[in-house]
Amino acid sequence: MSLKFNLRSFLVRSGKWALYHPMTVLLTVCLLAALTIEYTANNLSINTDTAELIAPDAPFQQNRRKFEKAFSKDMHTLLLVVESSAPELTRSATKRLGRLLNADQTHFDSVYIPNENQFFHKNGLLYLDVEDLQKLSANLSQAQPFIGRISQEPNLTGFFSILQDALDSANKDQTVPIDLTSLINKVTHALHKRINGENSLLSWEALINEQKPTSASATKGFIYVLPKFDYSSIRPAEEAINAIRKAAAEIQEPDLPAVKVWITGEVGLEDDELSGMSTGTFNASIFSVVLVCAILLTAYRSVMFTVATLITLALGMIFCAAFAAVSVKELNLISVAFAVSNIGLGVEYAIHFCLRYRDNLTHHIVRERAIRSTLISTSPSLLLCAGTTAIGLYAFIPTDYRGVSELGLLAGTSLFICLFITLTVLPVLLKLVPVSGKREPVAVHSVLTTLSEKLAGLTLHYARPITIATFILAVVSLLMVFKVKTDFNPINLRDPNTESVIAFKNLMKDKDTSPMTLTVMADNEQKAREIQQKLEKVDTVDKTVSLFDFLPGEQETKLAMIEEMALMLGTQVDRFPNLKPDPDPVPAIKSLIQTIDGVLPNKTDNKEIAALNAFKKELKDILIELDARQEPSRREFIEDIQTTLLGTLPKVMNELYASFDAHEVSLDDLPEDIKVRWLSKEGLYRIQVIPKYDLNDLGNLQRFITDVQAVAPETTDLPVMYWESMKEVITAFQEAIAIALVIIALLLFAIRRNITDTLLVMTPLILAGLFTMASTVLTGTAINFANIIALPLLLGLGVDNGIHMVEKLRHSVSEEQNIYRSSTARAMFYGALTTASSFSGLAFSPHQGIASMGLVITIGIFWIMTCTFIILPALSKIVIKHERAA
Repeated sequence: MSLKFNLRSFLVRSGKWALYHPMTVLLTVCLLAALTIEYTANNLSINTDTAELIAPDAPFQQNRRKFEKAFSKDMHTLLLVVESSAPELTRSATKRLGRLLNADQTHFDSVYIPNENQFFHKNGLLYLDVEDLQKLSANLSQAQPFIGRISQEPNLTGFFSILQDALDSANKDQTVPIDLTSLINKVTHALHKRINGENSLLSWEALINEQKPTSASATKGFIYVLPKFDYSSIRPAEEAINAIRKAAAEIQEPDLPAVKVWITGEVGLEDDELSGMSTGTFNASIFSVVLVCAILLTAYRSVMFTVATLITLALGMIFCAAFAAVSVKELNLISVAFAVSNIGLGVEYAIHFCLRYRDNLTHHIVRERAIRSTLISTSPSLLLCAGTTAIGLYAFIPTDYRGVSELGLLAGTSLFICLFITLTVLPVLLKLVPVSGKREPVAVHSVLTTLSEKLAGLTLHYARPITIATFILAVVSLLMVFKVKTDFNPINLRDPNTESVIAFKNLMKDKDTSPMTLTVMADNEQKAREIQQKLEKVDTVDKTVSLFDFLPGEQETKLAMIEEMALMLGTQVDRFPNLKPDPDPVPAIKSLIQTIDGVLPNKTDNKEIAALNAFKKELKDILIELDARQEPSRREFIEDIQTTLLGTLPKVMNELYASFDAHEVSLDDLPEDIKVRWLSKEGLYRIQVIPKYDLNDLGNLQRFITDVQAVAPETTDLPVMYWESMKEVITAFQEAIAIALVIIALLLFAIRRNITDTLLVMTPLILAGLFTMASTVLTGTAINFANIIALPLLLGLGVDNGIHMVEKLRHSVSEEQNIYRSSTARAMFYGALTTASSFSGLAFSPHQGIASMGLVITIGIFWIMTCTFIILPALSKIVIKHERAA
């Protein structure tokens, strides 16, 4: 009783002083706000690194840090994936891009292109399997006469004359050293694209190999780039990424097919996420602010009250941000949500105050007395709500999930900051804003009033059926909770349409390029070999890679085969000759068309006939185009056709000639940039473990990790991070929610001294959580790192509403009294609408994590309001009536 009297006395004295000195209060607050904004801008940042958010001291995190320290070359890098229509063009574009980036020391610290060095140019053939090397040797043997002749006349005339001789030989049933139909189809396709205005290149590498690449790494170029970060920017790698895009535009050649450069990797994913979050959150914030303003105008029917509320909310946000700058210094992708929670709960405090003030104006002629009365009547309940909600949020502080731990600290403390601003600044603003002279009740007859009257009668008159239906729905929901899906893959939280995510998922489609691999480290060579041998016998492991795999096998056999290929091609010449300008290929083309006409009648194979007819059509189109052009356009067209058909041949042959100089390789011969990525300075050997099955399936993921950890317990890398993080998060939330519920219940009982009231407040809270989880099953929404934070936020809102409603029901639990017409009920309703509107905009964000968070919180608020406004009154009538009867 003494505490209540002292609180009342303090509020009366402080409120009276503030109301008598309104300008002093406002000027002081504005000055503090200005200083706070400057401090926050200089001391608060956002960190998108999710690695340290969860259990930073857990064994799996220690293993990760040990791995990153030992093999830091490829950590925190951008991965550039280069693609084009021809592997030769891809390699040359990759080299050019790498050279440009390496020269840009302003934006990049290092640039690394795997396999792009003199060692692999010289010894690349040794890394082919014997079977593949034999096939290459056979293909070269067949193509040798063709290659020999084109090297003597390297232009269009020479090329077409060789095709003509080949057709003549085939027509005479003589052996042709190449698959002529396949070659003609590829030539026809390349010509068709070039003649119709598309850039095209005939890949001689594909022709010589005559085999489809088995790995994405065979058709893509990869560049690992370590950028220089600007941590003063919201996007620290933005300048480096812009420099990459500029360099990628410079390597495009106008007469060659386009080269696509994908930017992904750890840094690329983070940059796209930051960009998408800022854009999506900004759009959602605009949507939310507009919706909140509309709701406030509807609730108050006063522009001035709305403006006062928004000013109060803005000041609260400013001081809450300052607290974040002091306490945590940087926000992570989870704790940043405290800002949105402030909007919901901060506005709710202001709505309670303003609506009670409007009601008090009908009883007090003097505005100051109405404001003081509002302070005295609302402050205790708002303080109780803030205290219990804060305790629920503070329960998350001890968890190992740093993101939610910081969210609990920030959101819990922000409740008191927002409440303090509401109880000090808002009364002053209300004194200054004009109020209509008519003291009419707010509850005018309207659709909402009629609805509230019907709802009041419905919930109390049908209390027992509602209770029975609630019990059945709770049982069904409890069964559905066991079907809740979890998805703790951070990639699935990001916008699937961003460049980095698309590239990352494309890499995952191929085992040789997938980042979803495990890493094992061994402290000596013998142990590394033993572990690798054991891992290769594991059922869920496809293969392993270590430093020892860079030592080619069967080198003696392979070297002999390479020597035979060199002798066969006669590489006594230093290099394949460059292409020569062809002044007039028309005679050769006409002669080739005549030959095709001569051989067609003798063909019976439909595929051959179709191939020759299509080829002849393209040749005729070349003649038509040449006849229609004048110089220099005619000469340029000839050069374009020659580039299309023969442009890659000299480079392919010269690279092949260079690989004939291979020699026996030992581990000591490996380039240093290879060694440092597989053997650390401390002597740790890295073993990469590639899965056999799709790790998007959680069952496969668990088996893969478990099997590998049975051989090497300190296994690390992305799959372990995802799996262990998921377990830690679920455990942390289970513990925190249990603690929060127990503490809130004990606090409520200690304050109200009534077990019935405590249970009535807690029941809708638990039911709303149960129904929300069941709804995620129905909507197919998986619980992830982002939307799981909906639970503590909904916990706070649920406790607030439960306290307000039980307090009101204690005084009006009869059907004749409309509890929904009270300022408390109206404030709860409009407060919930503003909270829902502040989150619902997030549901349309391109960032999947933020979108799912907005969806789950919106669903949760719906169930909280349903439980508070329908189920709780029904339960209260039964329980309180029974209690009074007893």
